[in-house]
Amino acid sequence: MTTSPSTSPAKRPEDENLGLGANLAYGLQHVLTMYGGIVAVPLILGQAAGLNGAEIGMLIAASLFAGGLATLLQTLGLPFFGCQLPLVQGVSFAGVATMGAILSSEGGGGLPGVLGAVMAASLIGFLITPVFSRITKFFPPLVTGIVITTIGLTLMPVAARWVMGGNSASPEFGSVANIGLAGLTFAIVLLLSKLGNATISRLSILLAMVLGTLIAWALGMTDFSKVTEGAMFAFPTPFHFGMPEFHIAAILSMCIVIMVTLVETSADILAVGEIIDTKVDSKRLGNGLRADMASSILAPIFGSFTQSAFAQNVGLVAVTGVKSRYVVATGGVILVVLGLLPVMGRVIAAVPTPVLGGAGIVLFGTVAASGIRTLSKVSYKNNVNLIIVAASLGFGMIPIAAPTFYHHFPNWFETIFHSGIAPQRSWPSC
Repeated sequence: MTTSPSTSPAKRPEDENLGLGANLAYGLQHVLTMYGGIVAVPLILGQAAGLNGAEIGMLIAASLFAGGLATLLQTLGLPFFGCQLPLVQGVSFAGVATMGAILSSEGGGGLPGVLGAVMAASLIGFLITPVFSRITKFFPPLVTGIVITTIGLTLMPVAARWVMGGNSASPEFGSVANIGLAGLTFAIVLLLSKLGNATISRLSILLAMVLGTLIAWALGMTDFSKVTEGAMFAFPTPFHFGMPEFHIAAILSMCIVIMVTLVETSADILAVGEIIDTKVDSKRLGNGLRADMASSILAPIFGSFTQSAFAQNVGLVAVTGVKSRYVVATGGVILVVLGLLPVMGRVIAAVPTPVLGGAGIVLFGTVAASGIRTLSKVSYKNNVNLIIVAASLGFGMIPIAAPTFYHHFPNWFETIFHSGIAPQRSWPSC
């Protein structure tokens, strides 16, 4: 019996097309799984840059738009670009602490300096992708585990400030009401993670933020009056936040982040290849890394930041068993559409800061826990690795424990080392 072309199985599992309905359903699930993560970065950086709610909304919309385009490039591919695997792209957490340090330093150039550093460092990353596979041996679990753990721990003070209310000048900063609302949101995350089914558990952070916001609204602790101000639909304006500025110290610090991003994306590409049982050779890996860096070069034009594969969506592929890249491409289309709706960004910007803090403790803690899980793969039979981990984490925690530690150093030095990622990144590589 001859099988018709329309029903013949795809040659590669990732090339299976499930149809419009299934693509939309599973694509939306991918978006919901990573939505909390992709909006957290512009929220953190927007507040650090002193932007108002409307501007933060535009920053969020830009990140959704850029993440959607990056996802489409990675999944559908172009010649020499895209691994054509079910990988969701979005703003990377790896650069949050470093970009925050650039924003707070005198010589960083503010938000234009961050965008310029992302663009320049990503260009350098793009140029080294052909040889990157030859140096991956220098990035074992020892290195990546320390870096990821430090990223999560470095973000915890941000979550703590959110819990207290965000604005230290406010009389309500650190009030029982703020901390109580954050604690309630935190408890909802834990309950949904423990008691909910698999889908609810994966969406626990997003659902907790929704429930926490509704509770805050009922108690009169939030204001959505400004959500309707501004355009409902708008194309992200190129260079809306100013032309990128290029400062050497900021670029050098972002180059470290780009190296981490390349390692993370390489790991995600190889992991999803194993999960769906498809071949990933050096050419395909290179295409994926080039797409990653090309997206990161273009993202600052629209006001977004470093793009990377989202590990939680790799886990979703493993849990659901849905291997089609067209499902994830559909998720990319959904992200683009959301990015064209600034009102969605303004809704998120109106979420009470303590609610973000309660969810952020779990979200940022998960990043640190992921690094600890990676460190569990390291052999500690000799004391060398143990000492490296101890020295790297200890040195990396200095800017967290003493934020003014590098205050009397030159601006370029403070910009590079203030985030805590650069110093601990250098120890295990030596």
